[in-house]
Amino acid sequence: MSNRRAAPRIPLRVAAALGAGCCLAVFAAPAAPAGAEDGGTGGGSPNQLAGGALLAEPGVHVDLQDGAPDLPDGISALSWTVSDARTGQVLAAKNAHRELPPASTLKTLFALTVLPRFPASETHKVTDEDLLGIGEGSSLVGVQPGQTYTVADLWRGVFLASGNDAVHVLAHMNGSVALTVSQMQAKARMLGADDTHVVSPDGYDNPGQVSSAYDLAVFARAGLANHDFASYASTASAEFPGGHDAQGDYVKSFGIQNTNRLLTGAQGVHPYPGLIGVKNGYTTNAGNTLVAAAERDGRTLIVTVMNPQSGLPQAVYTEAGKLLDWGFAAAGHTTSIGTLNSAPTAYHLKSVAAQAPAPARQAPHPAPAEHSSPAHDNTSARAWYVGGGLAVLAAGSVLLLRRKAGGGRGR
Repeated sequence: MSNRRAAPRIPLRVAAALGAGCCLAVFAAPAAPAGAEDGGTGGGSPNQLAGGALLAEPGVHVDLQDGAPDLPDGISALSWTVSDARTGQVLAAKNAHRELPPASTLKTLFALTVLPRFPASETHKVTDEDLLGIGEGSSLVGVQPGQTYTVADLWRGVFLASGNDAVHVLAHMNGSVALTVSQMQAKARMLGADDTHVVSPDGYDNPGQVSSAYDLAVFARAGLANHDFASYASTASAEFPGGHDAQGDYVKSFGIQNTNRLLTGAQGVHPYPGLIGVKNGYTTNAGNTLVAAAERDGRTLIVTVMNPQSGLPQAVYTEAGKLLDWGFAAAGHTTSIGTLNSAPTAYHLKSVAAQAPAPARQAPHPAPAEHSSPAHDNTSARAWYVGGGLAVLAAGSVLLLRRKAGGGRGR
């Protein structure tokens, strides 16, 4: 576990030498093969340098300053992160880039990709074809063929009931499930979420479908910059259009409740003060997963928790609550150990539950696959590091010359 306290200031000559060494290392290091893996322990892949080199290392990382509380005990999750939604700073993490099945937390990426494409008020009459391909045992909100739904209805089915049926209807509206998966993958790459591999849009267990605590935090941060995303994610309960029940009787509507128990306080979990949302999930392969955001004293934190191993009931919520408590208590007493790549420019975090989702400005027609978000280009990142290294080397050399000319006086 990396549990560092504030380090002494590095002498100027040492800093300059380190800068030169970094530059030489950049030029000398051979390119690692694309898609290299580390056995699932977190870190090691060139794609996993997103957010900073320390986050690519396995284990627990935090940089505690004076006055910071220790990390909480009893965090058994295979992977987790605590980050600041406004600044993007990662305050603490364990195996941030470990690739794990995400379950329904992947619906955050689905929403980022598809939500802007349709106005909330647009209606759609569901067909049998819209509901093909839903995995056996999936969570369902109760979408029925022949029933007409608004887009807002369907998104409430996605966020509150984690309805894979609502996901598939929206994916078919977007062109097809395959097209939506392709666009989700491109969106992930655009955001620098390189640990994520999308196979199904709803997070249902599929071979090769993975994400990471880091990537899920990136998705949550980007999502909270969208008014509609934040509104749906923070809605505790709603009415969903009905249809014919098992007895053949028509039901006008029925109530649905958000399955995120930190939001609703259901099944023995206390609602977390200031919780915004975002999304929980469970599958056999993923175990319990959760992305949770909360606001306190003007600070918004995002916590991701993937697959707690304690075996205790509601562990994913208990551990997320502990990490949120720690993050708020440690505010101002930690140094960032990395950063989220996503950089939203605005947030809709206050009173979002009371606001109706605003119609999207984009046209309601799916964009062709070739116009989806471009894949992340690691070449530009390497160029940035090289350029930055050269700048450090040059700056260090100039400072050394100035010190020499000035007789080596220090402050």
